[in-house]
Amino acid sequence: MILGFIGTGKITSSIICGLLNSKLKTKRIYISSRNKNIAKKLERKSRSIKILKDNQEIVNRSSILFLAVTPIVANKILPKLKFKKNKKIISLISTINLKKLKRITKSNYIIRAIPLPPVEINKGPIVICPPNNQAKRIFNHIGTVIEIKNENLSFKFWSTASLMAAYYEILNVSSNWLIKKGIKKNMANNYISELFLSLSIDAANKKNKGFKKLVEESQTPKGLNMEVLKGLKKKKFYLKWINSLDQVNKRVSK
Repeated sequence: MILGFIGTGKITSSIICGLLNSKLKTKRIYISSRNKNIAKKLERKSRSIKILKDNQEIVNRSSILFLAVTPIVANKILPKLKFKKNKKIISLISTINLKKLKRITKSNYIIRAIPLPPVEINKGPIVICPPNNQAKRIFNHIGTVIEIKNENLSFKFWSTASLMAAYYEILNVSSNWLIKKGIKKNMANNYISELFLSLSIDAANKKNKGFKKLVEESQTPKGLNMEVLKGLKKKKFYLKWINSLDQVNKRVSK
């Protein structure tokens, strides 16, 4: 298996590091030199990784091609490249749908995927659309694959994938609050990361219960958790959260 990556940003780095930590065997991984720092760091990780300066060469040499550039860059560079009709392409581009990708590349073999940075440690959900055995085989080595047949439904997952920065900001704000109250930074970061890790693991183990049940069970009448939750609801925090998801959904589903 020979993989090629056009675009060498954070998600490319995460996928490749995840693959290197997995049992999946790859003969060669070609990467672009767009981000020289990331490209050089990746090349030093394995002899199988090679930097190519020409995107067309990456297209020609790879058996499976990953498109990992921003929509603006994609619209600029993809029309200039030549693809075979049976070229196997996995697109990680958020706002370019399958119809447009097929029109630009003229390839009949295109999969859209939504991996997130934690795939670097072989964790997290990876949505692929449409279902594809080969893409599933690759991504199953670095995360949990969710196959979606309907592209319109896949847009909903793209939207919720955008919660990553907002989640980290909650951790950041919580830790900074402790620091301002006199807690040392290392201790604050350790506590907050362990707190949210334990809550996430607990939620994952009890997901069949439903998250609403967990909300109920985590509160006691007039307790501290209830007070925080009521305060956030009164400020319409969760309504704004939903509105943000709706806005992103409109953007990715155009």
